[in-house]
Parts: sequence; structure tokens; C-alpha cells
Amino acid sequence: MARIREFDTERAVEAAMNAFRRNGYDGTSIQDLVDATGVGRGSLYAAFGSKEGLYLVAMDRYREYYALPLVEVLRDGAPGRELLRAVLVAAVDEVVRDGSRQACLIVGAAVGRVAHDPQVAAHVQSTTELLEDALYQVIAEAQADGQLSGKRDARDLARYLVVTMHGLRVMGAMNPDRASLMAVAEIALDALG
Repeated sequence: MARIREFDTERAVEAAMNAFRRNGYDGTSIQDLVDATGVGRGSLYAAFGSKEGLYLVAMDRYREYYALPLVEVLRDGAPGRELLRAVLVAAVDEVVRDGSRQACLIVGAAVGRVAHDPQVAAHVQSTTELLEDALYQVIAEAQADGQLSGKRDARDLARYLVVTMHGLRVMGAMNPDRASLMAVAEIALDALG
């Protein structure tokens, strides 16, 4: 007879996600995960199979907490230029609030795991494409109704904004100075035309 799981899986995944954000995959040991989640090593292995299994579930949770709400905001139908500005300002504000305490799990995975872990690469790619597609829709619609210049390809601009948003997180981890980050966000908005 199988044992009943004796811990809150959702809370354990969230704690693991935050541990991975603080220390990266390689910098987070199984003992760190035990300490962060309050769940025994054997129970973690039974529930998630491995450290990587827990990491993949944590990446899913990160997408649910950060990427999906952003995509919903982008789909709300607000005027494109205003919406893109609001999204960039919100990204800057989040980075400044967090300071250098926790990294973006997607950026960390892209830098540290994608090259040698196909499952992580697929997670990063699908989350990035989700965000890029939502940005593309906003930009294409804003170009069609004259809010943004049609001089540049909407898909290229969407990719540029994804890179900018990830770059803001990297810069913010080194120096979460709002004025510096907002200067970058304003340049990105100017680039949209």
C-alpha cells in the first residue's frame, strides 16, 4: 500500500522555486531544498523523482506566477503603447522591489541549464514564446491602428522587448537602481517608434 503524502506539495514547490531563484540550480543542494521546504529528502525524491524533477515543477510554477499573469495583462485590450509602457514599468518596479535577492528563474535556466538539459530548454523556450507571442499581438495591433510605427517587424520588436525585459532583470540583480532601469525601459519604448 502506498504511503499518503504528508506535506503540502504546493507550498513545497513554491519554497523550492524561491530557493532555486536565490541560488540557481547548481547552487541549490538537496539539503538546501530539504531546509527550504521542510520536507525530508526521501519524500522529495518520492514526490518529484530528483532534484531536476523538482526544478522542472518549480519552473512550471514560475510560469504560472509570473509569465501567465503578464500574458493576461497583455491580452486585456488596452491601447498598445500605453500597455507596453505599463508592462515595462511594472517589470522595473518588480526588479527594484526584489533587489538582487532573487533572480528570474527563466534567465537563470537560460544561462545555466539550457545548453545541456533539453527538458529545461523546452521549458524556457515555451515560456519565452508565450511572452513573445503576447507582445507580438499587442505590437501588431498597435502598428495596425497607428499607435506604433510599422517601420520595424512586429515579431522582431516583440523579441527585442523579451530581451529587454530579461536584460532588466540581469541589470537589476547587479544594481536595482530604478532611474537606470527606467532609462533602459524608455529607450526600448522609443525603439518601438
